Amino acid sequence: MPGTTITGSTTTVHIAFAANGVMYAALVSRVPALGAELDLSTAELGMLLLWLSAGAVSGLPAAGLLVQRLGGSRGVTAGVSLAAAGLLLLATGLGTASWPVSATALFLIGLGMGLWEVSMNVVGSRIAHLMGSDDLLPRLHATLSLGTVVGALLGALLAGASIPLTVQNLVMVGLLAVMASLLGRAAADDPEAPDADGDTRTPGAVLLASWREPRTLLIGACVLGFAFTEGTANEWMAYVLVDGYGAAEHTGALAFAAFVAAMTAGRLTGGVLVTRFGRAAVLRASVGLALCGVLVVAFGGTVAWALAGALLWGLGAAMGFPVGIAAAADDPARAAARVSVSSSLGYAAFLGGPPVLGLLGGVYGSRQAILVVCAALLLAFLTAGATRRKAARP
Repeated sequence: MPGTTITGSTTTVHIAFAANGVMYAALVSRVPALGAELDLSTAELGMLLLWLSAGAVSGLPAAGLLVQRLGGSRGVTAGVSLAAAGLLLLATGLGTASWPVSATALFLIGLGMGLWEVSMNVVGSRIAHLMGSDDLLPRLHATLSLGTVVGALLGALLAGASIPLTVQNLVMVGLLAVMASLLGRAAADDPEAPDADGDTRTPGAVLLASWREPRTLLIGACVLGFAFTEGTANEWMAYVLVDGYGAAEHTGALAFAAFVAAMTAGRLTGGVLVTRFGRAAVLRASVGLALCGVLVVAFGGTVAWALAGALLWGLGAAMGFPVGIAAAADDPARAAARVSVSSSLGYAAFLGGPPVLGLLGGVYGSRQAILVVCAALLLAFLTAGATRRKAARP
């Protein structure tokens, strides 16, 4: 990779991924405090959290336009800045016990996270392309997973120390301001601000065209299948152990930790397999591992088997999202729009999966409900072939 900053250095991009995980996990781990400080019922808290999801969904397609216009590093900087502004406003909302202010703040945080997510994936995919690396994006997503663990632990420690969520938010705003400054310096040297390579269409037209590209949509469907698989485990793994197996709460937490650890290990090592066997083969093998994990968790019969299933599930879920994003970004000049499409479909599954599992679990039981993941994995298996590497221009 020529130079030390190509859409930000590799180190800076790792920081962006890690900080994304830390910020999000630290916030959602304090959801009980959010409800308590605003004196909300469970239903009212659920409605409030919808604003976070609404902001994220809004930010995903907008990111494609922003990155095409300004470049990847500037897109990350904008996302970080919006998220920090949202946290600052949330501190105000909590201080005044204002539901409308807090809802607006969560929308801004979600909007910033959406911009941040797409932009950092575009930046990472560009650097991987320039380096000729198949394992950079998986390693970046492993960094994101580690950041999520750190954020969750940080939230738990602050909650245990009875630190108000307002104070936590203000500290996080300061950290994000420092990171935005670092990213701003990288953006000043960003040589890959929009380059359509002779394409005279507007960024909006390019994004709309990407939603009509068969290969991009197939990649997005593959990402959706894996994202549903990952998101379901994130939200329900611990609950399935407690509700479905009668395990203690700490055992459920251990199952979730086993899933995250296995997924992180898979992302750290999976790039070597992609280089040797190709994207499609690795993704199809990943589907097999994840399917085995889901079935073992559902039908294992004992807590020990369920923990083993969590490990298999994590290994199988690991490579889907980063490999799908890398495939969408094969053409650097059109990466922003195509990554935006794939990310939008993937994060829609992250957001939509848990409610679906909740509805099914209420009818059939939690262990049976997770079997819906098998349908998502079938979709991922059938569409994995679309991720095969293509030349920069179709």
